[in-house]
Formats: sequence, C-alpha cells, structure tokens
Amino acid sequence: MGSIIMKILMIAPEPFFEPRGTPFSEYFRIRALTDLGHKVDLVTYPIGADKEVPGLRIFRSLRPFWIRQVKTGPSASKLVLDFFLFFSSLKRLLLGRYDVIHSHEEASLFGTLFSAIFRIPHLYDMHSSLVQQMDNFQFTRSRLVRRLFAINERWALKRARSVIVICRSLYEHAASITTEKKLTLIENFMDESPKQLDLHMLNEIRAHLPRQRRIVTYTGTLEHYQGIPLLLESLAFLDPRFHLVLVGGKPSQIEKLRQIARKRGLEKRILFAGLRPHKEIPYFLHLSHVLVSPRSHGTNIPLKIYAYLKSGVPVVATNLYTHTQTLTPEIAVLVEPRGDALAKGIERADSEEGRAIAAAAARFSERHYSADHYRERVARALLPITESRRD
Repeated sequence: MGSIIMKILMIAPEPFFEPRGTPFSEYFRIRALTDLGHKVDLVTYPIGADKEVPGLRIFRSLRPFWIRQVKTGPSASKLVLDFFLFFSSLKRLLLGRYDVIHSHEEASLFGTLFSAIFRIPHLYDMHSSLVQQMDNFQFTRSRLVRRLFAINERWALKRARSVIVICRSLYEHAASITTEKKLTLIENFMDESPKQLDLHMLNEIRAHLPRQRRIVTYTGTLEHYQGIPLLLESLAFLDPRFHLVLVGGKPSQIEKLRQIARKRGLEKRILFAGLRPHKEIPYFLHLSHVLVSPRSHGTNIPLKIYAYLKSGVPVVATNLYTHTQTLTPEIAVLVEPRGDALAKGIERADSEEGRAIAAAAARFSERHYSADHYRERVARALLPITESRRD
C-alpha cells in the first residue's frame, strides 16, 4: 500500500522564522514533512521572517501594537500572543479540513483541546519540559503556576496520539508519564551549512577576528543557564594567546557581560560579535580553534552541539547530563563546571589530542546525523496516526 499523504495543521508559539532553537526545529520538521509529501499549514506568531517551502502555507496571528519582539523562554508577551494564536488556530480548523494537529511547546494545550473537539489526531512536538523552562528562565516561583503547567504537560502527553522528544532526558521524562510506544526521539541535528564555504565571506569574517590568537568561540543565546559567566571566569586562567568570541545575544545582555569583563580586565580578550545571520555561523566555527558549550543548568542538549560536532573543530563542554546524553569523551572534551576546569579543557582541546577528538566527532556526525535519517524519524513519528487511518 502506498504512503498516506496528509494535511497538517502545525501550531508554533514562536516567532517563525528567527535564527534560534525552536524555530530552527520547526523549520526542519516542516522541511521533512513536505519532503515526505505532506501539506503543512503553519499558524504562528505575527513576528518573524517568512520561509519559502513547497507545500507550506503560513498564517500569522494578530499582533498587539506594543509587542515588537519575543524573548527566548516564558514571558508575559508570549501569554498575550498565545491568546491570539489560539483563536487563529481555531479559525483554521473551522475553515479547513486537517488530518493531523501538530503542536509545539505550550501550544500542546491547544492541540490537546482541539484534538478532543474536532476528533483529529494530535502530534505533540515536545522541545522541553514546560515546568523546567520556568526554572531555566526564572519566570516564576509560584507553586500554583508550576502545578498548572505540570498538569497541562501530563494531559498533553497522555492524550497525544504521538509525541516527538528532542533528547534522551526528555524521552525519559515523557516515558515516566505516558507509554513509550508513542514516543519518537528526534535530535535536532539538521542545519543548512553550505557544503563549501564562500571564500569572500570567509575572508570578511576573518578580518574581524584578532590575528595571531587562538580563537575560542561560543555561539547561541546569552541566557544565564548557558553558563557564560563560567566562560568569562575561565578566560582569567588561560594564556593571553586565547581570545574569546561570543556570537549571539541581545544588546542588553552583551552590555552587561562587557561591564563584567571590563571590571576583570578581560575586555580586550573578548570579541562580542552579537547576533549574526545564521548563514555566517559555519564561518565562525571554521575559523575557530576551540568551540565551547559551558551550559550550567537544564537537561535539554544545546542545539549548537550538533553544528559543533560537524565542524571538525575541537569541542569543550561541561560534564553535565545536558551534554553527556549525546557527548562522550571520544568526541568532546568534557570538564567540570568550574572556570579553572574549563580553561584546562580549552588548552587540552587546542592540541593534537583535541584535533584527533574533533576528527572522531566529525566522523560520528557523518554516520549518525544525515538528512535521510532525520526524515525517517519524522515519518516514524507519524506512524501511530497513519496506521490508525489505514485501520
């Protein structure tokens, strides 16, 4: 029997598209689904850039005039935007016919409710534990709010026909609540790195980097749980030939870190590159001698790790479950979450041993993180739904 082609309503409570974790994941889910022949109607926030993908239509909710951007993690702005997102999603369900409701993050609450009302199977794409996000982003300490989120999360996991989780820690968490047969682990390793770097762009970015220095690069957000203070601390233990490059972060975060660096006498050893177009990230990685992920809290694996592993540049990461659920000593230098330990790890990575580990990481990435493997996992997540349709 041939494969079943479905029309999918995807609900994404994020600014799609912006170059950060969950929107990247949503984009590659859409790419995989449309490559498999499915049609996707995406309902998302009124903020972000449109992405042209054959088989995709984008519908945006209303934007309150006072909301111009959405920060990473829970916020009051997201609560307001989610209110309008709910009704935009309801409108699509009333106007169209769908075979699947595919929800991301807190939109799982909408997906579960709509699934019960319209009798449409629900695929819950679980990028994180909503309760843990409260801790990571220090959103609230209210026991009542945390309890409500925990109840909603359990409800969504139990009622969903299928659940995607992005890392081993989430798989274990979800399996403690619902049956494992509905769970599919899909690591977010996809990216759009060019097979061959453009020489002109490479030279442009190289011109901004300090010469005759060993470049230690971090890419990503500058939220507190990412461990950036630990990274600044490590710089004081390193030889002056090491220069830190921070790619990412909002202006307010950069200014706060710049002040800390200035007080410690480290400002001249740090390049704050700020937010860069995603297409530039592979060039920063290529021009680095060491890549770092000093994350200090949380259990989800940082999305940057997959790009790091592919790059062929030595990787240093904290020896915490957020990393070790994927990383091993064979493919990364793992260190305790202390400034002195991170510094020693960076020095070790910048050696022949570190370069051998980086080569092993690149081979590991090539074997395990292919586009075909990713599409197969997405198709696997749809099986509980397609099989029920055949029945």
